Amino acid sequence: MNSKLLELRAIHRSFQQSAKTLRVLDDLSLCVSSGEAVALVGQSGSGKSTLLHIAGLLERPTSGDVIITGQDCGKISDDERTAIRRNHVGFVYQYHHLMPEFSSLENIVIPQMMAGVSRKIATEHAAHLLNSVGLSERRDHRPAKLSGGEQQRVALARALANEPQILFADEPTGNLDAETAEGVFNLLQRLISDNGLAAVIATHNPDLADRLDRRLLLKNGKVVDQNS
Repeated sequence: MNSKLLELRAIHRSFQQSAKTLRVLDDLSLCVSSGEAVALVGQSGSGKSTLLHIAGLLERPTSGDVIITGQDCGKISDDERTAIRRNHVGFVYQYHHLMPEFSSLENIVIPQMMAGVSRKIATEHAAHLLNSVGLSERRDHRPAKLSGGEQQRVALARALANEPQILFADEPTGNLDAETAEGVFNLLQRLISDNGLAAVIATHNPDLADRLDRRLLLKNGKVVDQNS
């Protein structure tokens, strides 16, 4: 296994509800290395999405350290966190969150241009990514004209637009039928392998989870490596 790309150290996350404190994550630590795909499983409400949001710098922990590609992200500014997220992290969600007014190609071009890439280079790269997910012929279609599986494949391509090193996926096949989910999951695995990504994939599907490199159970605010 190659270098550690993601480290979480002693992460705590709690929320105040009236007079009560709700602890979601409790002294949680984990590492994910380049080329490693980790399944994150646990009951609904166990904190899987919260963990992904903290690891992906969308949310700050109550305490603890988030280290991405060797950089401690705990005390940096919001602008610096945004830059790291834009340049090093990709996200895929259960609902694709594509921009409905733009084509498949444009949905992949826009994040690149936001990162400072020229339209010409961004368009060429977007076309390459659409080809890699088997959607070259659907490049000019808007999301409403795509099937659920096609929309999620565009979302996968968009997550790779800025060539991230870390990929987070929150129930990426949860809104798809079994056959389509299988195709999307196989594609996700291939993209992780081909790009040498460190990936954390939250899923309720035990069969899919078992096919990844490690399976982590989130329970009582901690992760348990079920492969050890």
